[in-house]
Amino acid sequence: MLKITTKNIQSKWTEFTLTNDHDMSVSILNFGGIITNMMVPDQHGNTENIVLGYNNYADYEKNANYIGAQVGRVAGRIKDGRFYLNGSRYELAKNEGRHHLHGGPNGLHQVIWEADTYQSEHEVSLVLTHTSKHFDNGYPGNLELAITYSLNNTNELTLDYRGKSDQDTPVALTNHTYFNLSGNMKNTVHDHQVQFDSHYVAELDEELMPTGHLIEPIDTPFDFRNGRLLGKGLKPETAQQKIAGNGYDHYFMFGNERAVTVSESNTERTMKIHTSEPGMVLYTANGLDEGLKLNEGLSQKYAGVCFEAQAHPAALHHEGFPNVIVEAGETYRSYITYSF
Repeated sequence: MLKITTKNIQSKWTEFTLTNDHDMSVSILNFGGIITNMMVPDQHGNTENIVLGYNNYADYEKNANYIGAQVGRVAGRIKDGRFYLNGSRYELAKNEGRHHLHGGPNGLHQVIWEADTYQSEHEVSLVLTHTSKHFDNGYPGNLELAITYSLNNTNELTLDYRGKSDQDTPVALTNHTYFNLSGNMKNTVHDHQVQFDSHYVAELDEELMPTGHLIEPIDTPFDFRNGRLLGKGLKPETAQQKIAGNGYDHYFMFGNERAVTVSESNTERTMKIHTSEPGMVLYTANGLDEGLKLNEGLSQKYAGVCFEAQAHPAALHHEGFPNVIVEAGETYRSYITYSF
């Protein structure tokens, strides 16, 4: 039955669970917009959790790995925590050495969002709203944001992002959920088959910063056009894989279709992702801290995989990347749909 339930975690934290008629549910915190749990049936009728989440809610307060979180204003790394816009230089809060990562130390993953719920005949929704103030983590403009999580009876979860600023400002939001389709974290993501069309991959330097050079992925470990087993790429086969910690932490610019298909061989569970975004960061948890107490056990390298659909902050320093600047008064809109 379609329903919305709530659970009070602490004085200002609430977890909302959206459930449909087919045993699929997703749980979301108003803190950070964090997806804490996603129950999805496999081809054999077994309903299991397919995302990483902390066993103790208090661990989300630090959450250095951004598990399940909404990230921004700009997801990804901004070199030297600095950019220029309309002739002015902006210095951002630095939280990865001399660089700025995922919106800064007090980014959207640290916000307690206002929450409203809605239910119709065919879907249940949670709407989170927040205003990021002028110079929040160094960004210009007052940015009004709304994120809607909608779960319908065809086992589709859609994240719809909208924003509007009173000044020109960079915006590139995404969700940092770690997926593991084996269910209840029974295995790593080595047996995940991933397929999508990409024309270019952003090259990284030793600090994981984009160099501005775009790599053509054809016939390389970055070629996912015909599907690729993730396990085959989780090794130091190329310099780029070594830089990322023996795996992927790279921005792929989509080709003709902005979609990804992911399947896990043991459960035959399949997820299809559709998005309005021009590309995504594929991150195979190469740098995930080990030994974290998660819902189904301790974390380890390659315990999950992120599909961070977004425009890329490299556009602030390099040509050839999709625009991330939202002009004053313009409506920012983006969506990501996960189908099972």
